[in-house]
Amino acid sequence: MSDLGDFGDFDADADTDDGAADAADSSPASSDGERAATSSTTDADDGFEPTNVEPSGEDVGIGTICVSQGLRVAEDGDDTTLRAYVTRGNRSSVRIGSYLLAPYPDGETLFCRITGLEYAQQYHADDATEIHARRAMRTDDIDESDYKFVAELEPVAVLYDDDGELKRRMTDRVPKPQTVIRQADDTAEIKTGLKMPDDGVFLGHLSVGGEKVRTAASPPTIDYRLKDDYDAGDPLVFRHTLIAGGTGSGKTHGAKNILRQYLADERTYPMADGREVTPAVVQFDPQDEYAQMHDDNPDLDDEFARRLEREGIAYGGHDDTTAFVPKVGSASYAAGHHRAQQVEFTIPFAMVHDNPWLVAGSGLNDNQYGALVSVLLPRFRKQYGADGTYEEFTTFLDDPALREELDESGRVHEATFDAVRRRVLGFDNVFDQDARPITELVSDFVRPGGLTVVPTYHINDSRATETIVLAVSSLLIDQKLSNDPDYDRIKETPLLLGMDEAHNFLTDADSVQAGKVISKFTEAAKQGRKERLGLFLITQDPQDIHDAVFKQINTTVVLNLGDEDAIKSVNIPSNLESKVPYMEKGQMVVYSPDNSEPVELIGLPKCLTRHGRD
Repeated sequence: MSDLGDFGDFDADADTDDGAADAADSSPASSDGERAATSSTTDADDGFEPTNVEPSGEDVGIGTICVSQGLRVAEDGDDTTLRAYVTRGNRSSVRIGSYLLAPYPDGETLFCRITGLEYAQQYHADDATEIHARRAMRTDDIDESDYKFVAELEPVAVLYDDDGELKRRMTDRVPKPQTVIRQADDTAEIKTGLKMPDDGVFLGHLSVGGEKVRTAASPPTIDYRLKDDYDAGDPLVFRHTLIAGGTGSGKTHGAKNILRQYLADERTYPMADGREVTPAVVQFDPQDEYAQMHDDNPDLDDEFARRLEREGIAYGGHDDTTAFVPKVGSASYAAGHHRAQQVEFTIPFAMVHDNPWLVAGSGLNDNQYGALVSVLLPRFRKQYGADGTYEEFTTFLDDPALREELDESGRVHEATFDAVRRRVLGFDNVFDQDARPITELVSDFVRPGGLTVVPTYHINDSRATETIVLAVSSLLIDQKLSNDPDYDRIKETPLLLGMDEAHNFLTDADSVQAGKVISKFTEAAKQGRKERLGLFLITQDPQDIHDAVFKQINTTVVLNLGDEDAIKSVNIPSNLESKVPYMEKGQMVVYSPDNSEPVELIGLPKCLTRHGRD
């Protein structure tokens, strides 16, 4: 017997057929003709007549503003709720970071950015089932009709027309529900929305997710430039630049391309006396790569050159490039990889009188440094004159009578004297070498429109390298900031001071020398704007650069960085910070609050000058 009891023998089809037949026979309104017609209609068409649900007309845009989960614009970004429904045909083309436009009825436009994308269920159904999964596994196509595709938007600015000029202001109004949104594809709208200047120093092309933003203009790409005139404040070159990137990220390639723009013939800056002067660039080069900027890039073909000319990008080797090679002991410099002129120089010990920390080393404490500055160096100068050499200074310290005299007089304890003597030894290969002193080469070293490269790759002594770089950079900074300079050429020339591997020289360390260096560069960074002095720092370890210097940097260019501490230290917005470890070579994030909103860029695929060794 069936578990269904009396329903076990139930035949639904038979029962229905018999019942329908009986009802038809007993119905007074039925007739053979009606039954035949009904039977004929049922047999001929078991379905419903299809209805066209597609709206008439042509779609404009990629979707509409929706209010299903609220529509709110607030001063606090966390309280803003702005979402858009994206139609099926446009879903594959939208990306996080893409820029969209939502018009207001009165002609103004909301410029916004996609910050999130999600699928949501169209109907209340459970698709986490075996049937749904196996059906999807056996088909090639995905049916999106059962799902909503929603984009979360971040309002960036409101665009409006002011006597024919497109301007922007902060977001102060909410768009209407069902407003049609479209992708931003006009150069003027995008540049205005992101506060990007039209003219200036070229850095790269605007991108989203590693793909260049395309417009309907020619060229279709959008160039990103740094402001470089006094119409809207000081040129950003004098408000300092930091390029941070790991090994293989393309930071040297990118740095060369940027420096090449500052060396363009038409690049000039007004000086206090009314003259327009092209800047001088001094680049400290630990890997011996920047002297190559003298030479053309053989891989730069005619077609690419025409593209550069159309966009106003300076390219080609810079003829006025000179490698000033520091003479250090018996170290020799080989320059088969470039054709720039070479000039040897040495650091005269006389420079130590103005910068005693050059021989302080990292081991002198405050007491020992005080003895060096207040007693030993003044006495040496009095005895040997301002041009006394390093060899004479070591001979001076070897005098036991001097040591005894200073100890008995209470001016310098004998232990302090011995500590100073030990720590100032070891500079025999740095000072007063067989070459012209840098102080006699200033007019050649700092040349308007010229690139001076100071290579240190051939020096194996890190202490000697640090001393040379800090001595030369201090000479430039001191003369730039002085009200009574010894070298007018430095004072009267706009100067860009570049330093590769800057973390080796501007690091935070507990030593007298490090403290003096940081103090000097901090002062240079603070006063650079009025003195036409710009710092151009390049590093793979930005976390090691002292905060006092870092805080003065206005433009930060970040390429691929794999170290979490390094990424955190560059202080870029969190939405861009998460992309840094995944960026390919040449991709970069630019954070320059006085120039634009934070943006992604792609640098040029080819170096504008020679780059790399065969």
